[in-house]
Amino acid sequence: MTATSPYPIGTPGQPWGDAERAAWRSRQRVQRRYADDVLPRIEALRATFDVAEYGRVVSEGETFPLFAVRSRDWNDALPTVLVTGGVHGYETSGVHGALAFLERHGLDYAGRVNLLVAPCISPWAYERVQRWNAEAIDPNRNFCSGSPCAESAAMVALVAPLQGRIRLHIDLHETTDSDENEFRPALAARDGKPFSPGEIPDGFYLVGDTPNPQLDFQRHVIDAVAKVTHIAPADGKGQIIDSDVVSPGVILYPFRTLGLCPGLTDASYTTTTEVYPDSPRATPEQCVEAQVAAVVAAVDYALHAKD
Repeated sequence: MTATSPYPIGTPGQPWGDAERAAWRSRQRVQRRYADDVLPRIEALRATFDVAEYGRVVSEGETFPLFAVRSRDWNDALPTVLVTGGVHGYETSGVHGALAFLERHGLDYAGRVNLLVAPCISPWAYERVQRWNAEAIDPNRNFCSGSPCAESAAMVALVAPLQGRIRLHIDLHETTDSDENEFRPALAARDGKPFSPGEIPDGFYLVGDTPNPQLDFQRHVIDAVAKVTHIAPADGKGQIIDSDVVSPGVILYPFRTLGLCPGLTDASYTTTTEVYPDSPRATPEQCVEAQVAAVVAAVDYALHAKD
């Protein structure tokens, strides 16, 4: 499919109904296994962390348990850090970066912060290397009360008791070439809108919150990641993905207004990482390392910052 070819599902100009969603779902093929890649690593963390099932996703006879990993020495007097990965299942380094952070650095923060990590929010999509869930819903526009997305609703319920106590939320993502050649065209087709081609940035960048940008915090994370991989430059319009660059490698979105994952809480420090795994200048391992570096830098900053 090209930018000028119609998406193979639906009628141009008409939003999808149930039949189109079913047709889209029938095209999705399992390419990897949550039970093989993710669950054994979560299970191994039970030796040093508390692991809890916070929900289940069921689709056409398949059941996916959703797990969160928590500090074993949880202390309500300490600040709480929330790390999320796999909101979009195809964004591989977000899932494996969250797990690698726990495996390598999680215990470094024992007695200093409470860690709550949801490594793979969308396991159905993880297996199919997809952006949406089985109902063709983007979880990352539906972190809100009464969410129609099961994956998002489960996270909303998990975090609800911690409102007012989370100091940092870092959400781990990727921007890929498939955003432009598959996922954005699918979105336009699903919603009955025309597709306008865009530009994929080459490199790592962050998305901060428009009402609470915390640019010094964002710069601290960018500086740490720059030691691991390259930072995405602004395009000729001074933008990254059609948003103004407000600091090198940093753009802003209104998290809560858009129903994005970092808008789940009223945390003082929030950010979304975006790694570019299709760059000829980066490897899959480097992308995971960039995610780990971002989490460590974010936690260290939030731990020592004076509000």
